[in-house]
Amino acid sequence: MKQSRRMPSLFVIAGLLSLALVTLTGAGLFGKDETVGERFRKAIEKIKQSCGIRRLAPGEVCGEVAKLKPADPLATVEGRFAHSIKIPNPLPEDSGYRSGMTSEQYFDHLCRTEAGEFIYKTVENVEGIFMMRPRKEATDWELEHLYALEDPYGYVTEGSAETGRELLVRPGAYVFVEERSSDITKGAAYRRYTAKYNSDKKTLVREDAEVLESRYGYVWRGIARPHDRELGIAGGELIVLDTKNHEVVAVRRGFIRSGDVHNRLTGIWWLGGHTCPRGKPGRSDFYTYDLLGEVLPPPSFNVEMKGH
Repeated sequence: MKQSRRMPSLFVIAGLLSLALVTLTGAGLFGKDETVGERFRKAIEKIKQSCGIRRLAPGEVCGEVAKLKPADPLATVEGRFAHSIKIPNPLPEDSGYRSGMTSEQYFDHLCRTEAGEFIYKTVENVEGIFMMRPRKEATDWELEHLYALEDPYGYVTEGSAETGRELLVRPGAYVFVEERSSDITKGAAYRRYTAKYNSDKKTLVREDAEVLESRYGYVWRGIARPHDRELGIAGGELIVLDTKNHEVVAVRRGFIRSGDVHNRLTGIWWLGGHTCPRGKPGRSDFYTYDLLGEVLPPPSFNVEMKGH
């Protein structure tokens, strides 16, 4: 699993230590009869109370995790598009949850019955790919929040858009990756990334593009159901499709379980969660790019992608 790259300030660390004393000594925070959601909400309330009664040092940040809101999957055009796609293997109406299931039991059930890679078509010699819904870099606060990330599984196994560009555009992988431009005032609807090499050093070069060159792309979306997050479980789907007619080429569905982390204020730490699928033998931890290499292989593609 990848590690967080953020280093909190001294004021933040001091605040977190103070909050930990209040939160982790609270009665029943990790009680056996409580759900992950119940423990999380208790922890958030304790954080709010502690920040409200404690005198903060100048410049100290307190309770940022408690200020976060649940992710809105339909807040963006890309999100609405992702959730509008009909796939050949839709989720069953009955997830299989039964009253009294523990988080571990429900997670194991989802891994057995719903998780996996489903490939419907492969296309050879693909030189470029369209990243249809780039992921933003998650903050530590979001990674400690039960609801702030739409698709924690996809984020943990894929990373942010920056990670994606670095892995997709390199020797043995794709020649270019494209994204929709966030600024089309100049008439360029897309951004195209290619690699420039100086000795062994690689630099990604971005250029504006009016026309999309990629025939195939991929998009992600979270899975939202009544019992999943309450039990500390989050699911996500990655969909590979034809950009011309939106034909679905492949689907990867996975799940992640958190909520058993005792040394975090909220009990949640998605980077340390249990995941499924975990990848096939001989493949890397970057499941997204392993799948793309099988479904849309460039002329020369190393599916292991080790050491990157």
